[in-house]
Amino acid sequence: MAIKIGCFALINPFQTLEQQADQIQAWGIEYADVTDNADGACLGSHFGFNAVASLDANAFDIRRLFESRGITLTSVCAHATLLDPAAPWRYGTSQIVKAIRMAASIGIKHVITTEGDAHTSFGENLTDDEAIFTIREKLYEPLKMAQDYGVQILLEPHGKYTDSVQHMERIIDACNSDALGVNLDTGNLWLGGGDPIDMINKLGDRIEHVHWKDLPAEYIEQRGKAFGCGMSLIPLGSGVIGIEDVYKSLVESGFDGYTTLEVAGEEAVKASYDYLKKLELNN
Repeated sequence: MAIKIGCFALINPFQTLEQQADQIQAWGIEYADVTDNADGACLGSHFGFNAVASLDANAFDIRRLFESRGITLTSVCAHATLLDPAAPWRYGTSQIVKAIRMAASIGIKHVITTEGDAHTSFGENLTDDEAIFTIREKLYEPLKMAQDYGVQILLEPHGKYTDSVQHMERIIDACNSDALGVNLDTGNLWLGGGDPIDMINKLGDRIEHVHWKDLPAEYIEQRGKAFGCGMSLIPLGSGVIGIEDVYKSLVESGFDGYTTLEVAGEEAVKASYDYLKKLELNN
């Protein structure tokens, strides 16, 4: 299987999930993520101004929504708060579990999560050892469940620990589960001070999915100080990350799975898709 290029299903602000899927279809892109989701009902989705998918919905309805437009879903994003204390109002273990059930029920193999930034004094003041432990603790039951359901949880670089190749290795070793892999996010990893090629070289056999982002030169001053940057506003190949070299390293590592454009703006999305297609022809 060649590297497949999908799109974030959260492209345009204040539009429903159906409208996001319509736009992806119009661009001729055949793959997408379930990008934004939450427990229960969402007022914004009900009244038509956001694209939140309910983790308590009939997952087959969500699959049909995309399949009717010729789009295959490749992952469920479940970016959690793994450093702060568990609480009913924090997206964490409970929501990851629901994302696993959703993914497994409709044949999606990957649930993508991360530790995120700490938002409490508890999370901000953890030692490295404590942080690794709390991530392991919050993923313990989800990983057991993922193993049973035939789903993989993929950790994405999007925080102090997952943006470090060394810490990512420690987390993987601590969790000790075949159900745990890596979602390489090129923009997040670079911005957090990591090196995408270094992660491919050291963890290439764990990388199961890729989120593509390139960043402009003005982000250089923030490198190593910011963690996670949402969506890129520029086309792939026009920034400072060296996307072509990352692509070649992925190919050399044997990666041949699904990837997702985390790029905003119609022209930037189209240019990024064309850029990756040209790299595919040259590799």
